[in-house]
Amino acid sequence: MSLQKLDRSLNQTIEQLKKEGRAKPPERVIMDFIPPQNGKGPRFKLQGSDKEFIRMNTNSYLSLSHHPDLIEAADEASQKFGVGPRSVRFIDGTYKYHAELEKRIARFLDKPAAKIFNSAYTSNCGLALALSNKKTYWIGDQLNHNSIIRAMRIANVPRENKAIYNHNDMEDLKRCLDETPEKMERVIIIFDGIFSMRGDYAPIDQIVEIAEAYGDRFKDGVITIVDDSHGVGAFGKTGRGTAEFCGAQPDVIVGTFGKAFGVNGGFVVGSEAVIEAIRQTADTYIYTNPLGVADCAAAVKSIDICDSEEGRKRLKNLQERIQQFRDGLKDLGYESIPGPHAVVPVLIRDTQKTHKFVKHLYENGILVVGLTYPVVPRGDETIRFQINAAHTKEDVDIVLDAMKNFKR
Repeated sequence: MSLQKLDRSLNQTIEQLKKEGRAKPPERVIMDFIPPQNGKGPRFKLQGSDKEFIRMNTNSYLSLSHHPDLIEAADEASQKFGVGPRSVRFIDGTYKYHAELEKRIARFLDKPAAKIFNSAYTSNCGLALALSNKKTYWIGDQLNHNSIIRAMRIANVPRENKAIYNHNDMEDLKRCLDETPEKMERVIIIFDGIFSMRGDYAPIDQIVEIAEAYGDRFKDGVITIVDDSHGVGAFGKTGRGTAEFCGAQPDVIVGTFGKAFGVNGGFVVGSEAVIEAIRQTADTYIYTNPLGVADCAAAVKSIDICDSEEGRKRLKNLQERIQQFRDGLKDLGYESIPGPHAVVPVLIRDTQKTHKFVKHLYENGILVVGLTYPVVPRGDETIRFQINAAHTKEDVDIVLDAMKNFKR
């Protein structure tokens, strides 16, 4: 049957997105990678351009994707077992590399057990499926990631079983707990560790303290869950994430191997019972192929590096470059949201000016992400910069010089 009628309808939807300013631009294609040299960090080439670009829009906070030890580990695993898993985990799709990675990430984050997924997005969905029942009440931060919001929908959490508190507002969190229906037996507070568009962090120490104060009111207690995808590996004294930075441990941590660790895949760490419940009931774990062994082997090696002197040196350089960039922004008079994380937002507060700024940076060989109305409210237009460990002092100076020239 012809798709002409469907295509016509879909094209109308796409055109409406364009009119509303919500359509995504064509995707740029990366054609080449130029390794660090002569005091400069890595550069990238895009299809249709001769420029060499500094990427200030990548989640690879520790710049490990090109590390030779990761590449060697991935190659060795692929040579032995091939490039695909051949089946889902419970039908003999579990290889030694899957088991090793689960033990390694659990140990790194000081939790009894872990379960890995093919993304942090499916990790959140699987966790929600495993923990939800008719008497589970979910409380989330106003600015939670889309994957948490979708997880609630996939788990069929009804409206009366969830509440939202104002961003990082602990008094409002208490209000949500006070208003939790008496029939609820299990309360889950779920939140981002690092809020990916802002670079600020959840006060985990305060959240845990509040959860403990309310725990006796409910049969299964009050459980704290953090999605620390942007924190683990890149934040805290030794890269253990927002929990380490705040000095308090939530009950469950969701994260990714696709950001600071530089590989691919997601994970949940928690108690052995939580992890076994995921294995038994999470659709996004049971009914889809797992990570390939190459990703698993590379991720184990990445965690080892993060947990070593080399990892601490990378983290130190990352922190120094963040401070250099933030000091430069202050000197130039740019507005930002305070925070020590590698995500550094610059508030432009005007849609057209943001578009011009992003274009100016592109013309100067710098890739960034601009967020404009209606994706964000009018007055909140922002450019998100992301600092990486491979950025050098010279790289950051180049970016700041370009920003200075735009201001002129």
